Amino acid sequence: MAKLYYDKDADLDILKGKKIVIFGFGSQGHAHALNLKESGLDVAVALKAGSSSISKAENAGLKVITDLSEAAKQADLAMIVIPDESHKELYENHLKDNLKKGAALFAAHGFNVHFKRIVPRGDLDVLLIAPKGPGHLVRDQYVEGKGVPALIAVDQDATGNALAVGLAYAKGIGSARAGVIETTFKEETETDLFGEQVVLCGGLTSLIKNGFETLVAAGYQPEVAYFECLHEVKLIVDLIYAGGIANMRYSISDTAEYGDVTRGPRVIDSHSRHQMEKILGEIQSGEFAQEYISEKENGSPNFNRLRKEGENHPIEKVGAQLREMMPWLGGALDRTKR
Repeated sequence: MAKLYYDKDADLDILKGKKIVIFGFGSQGHAHALNLKESGLDVAVALKAGSSSISKAENAGLKVITDLSEAAKQADLAMIVIPDESHKELYENHLKDNLKKGAALFAAHGFNVHFKRIVPRGDLDVLLIAPKGPGHLVRDQYVEGKGVPALIAVDQDATGNALAVGLAYAKGIGSARAGVIETTFKEETETDLFGEQVVLCGGLTSLIKNGFETLVAAGYQPEVAYFECLHEVKLIVDLIYAGGIANMRYSISDTAEYGDVTRGPRVIDSHSRHQMEKILGEIQSGEFAQEYISEKENGSPNFNRLRKEGENHPIEKVGAQLREMMPWLGGALDRTKR
């Protein structure tokens, strides 16, 4: 069983009098910075000069440092929450030679440390704090007096106090209210990538599009296919999210449940499982990480092509029209309206 920590296991006073610098102010960055500040800690946000996020952070009442090397010099604890492909440059150019001896280097994802794109100095504590929810949820739950569970891992314990510092940070962002699960950089990184590629993003979107294409090719109306293969996914996922697969099956009709248990394994079969194992192997070997970083460093030609193809898929065009019929959806994240 995984080891769990809660508020009672964490001492926020460990971080009192320490300077925490959050490098980045995106989804996770804004939540961490604001939650830590409201927990009574000394927090600053480090952003490149000219960043559009500077005004957002300042308007939220946070101190902003635009000299990244100076920010590193001030940090007793540095949390990196910028895109994975940018970590190495930030560390090599600004953190490596400027962080104090014995400072703590944090990340919200283990990608760069695990795949050794960053090799931290030996005198630094190196930790992972990864809330298991998007930044807006981390923030909203904190404000409500609750928290989002998080993973914690210590890769390097130079001071002998790394775990205690990590738990204090987890308490500061509210995660220890819900529970903090101890893991490793390897486990967090590899399972996170696997989940995204095989189930949550890659697997789900491919399943949706293939289902849609199958119905349309058989002569069914695209609008009806959209509702059956995409729109209603949320109804099912919400039931699973709230109470697991058994809860979902309890809530649907017997017809749907029988179709689930008898036909689902024919769609996701031994061939699919073999591909899952192959993808996991590519993650474990570092092949995916190398491919992704190479793609980004070369201007993302394949990535951009695939992204554009996805945006131009018929399911997106049909969906954009149908969502106009459902104003309650809001459309705030509807990329088709750009």
